[in-house]
Amino acid sequence: MASAKIPKATAKRLPLYYRYLQFLADAGTARVSSNELAEGLKIDSATIRRDFSYFGTLGKRGYGYDVTALLAFFKKILRQDHLTTVALVGMGAMGMALLSNNFRQSDNMRIGAAFDDSGKRAGTIVDGVPVYPLVDLEKQVRDQQIHIAILAAGDDEAQALCDRLVNAGVQGIMNFTAVRLNTPTNLRVQNVDLAGELQTLIYFVDNFAAEKGK
Repeated sequence: MASAKIPKATAKRLPLYYRYLQFLADAGTARVSSNELAEGLKIDSATIRRDFSYFGTLGKRGYGYDVTALLAFFKKILRQDHLTTVALVGMGAMGMALLSNNFRQSDNMRIGAAFDDSGKRAGTIVDGVPVYPLVDLEKQVRDQQIHIAILAAGDDEAQALCDRLVNAGVQGIMNFTAVRLNTPTNLRVQNVDLAGELQTLIYFVDNFAAEKGK
């Protein structure tokens, strides 16, 4: 089934399913029902069954899902057997934190090239990752055949850097800036707004506490 037919909300849940299935496999669990998955993931069982239905018949009525088979299926769908090299653009506090972590809990993706516009880090290796000056952005992205980038630069330069990444052939950007980027329709952008998420959490906590106090 073409990935374009999979709803975005479903696609976002696929890594959750994969990680939990990996946990079950490591624990020696042979099979699992949608209700058991729902309890472990805190996702409605109907949502799980609907998500899985987009990929055809993955389980059997009265039996549930074979954990090993389902894990292998999602491993293929999410390309867990394929290493994806990611570019990091911007090495301020956020960029350095991302570089320090470098997806250590995942073996299918890594930051392979970082770019910095200051003379302090360019030309060095930080946490095992070579750091290039921004002037080399297009060349390195093309030479290393990088198709995914993390944008953690300043807001004032975000759009210009985005345009350069697009011109270099990048197909997806994880955007940590506050700018909503103008991009071609064929480029995927995932906006990560940590401050906004925290503000939302504070709102719900404060309002829940207010409701309990009534």
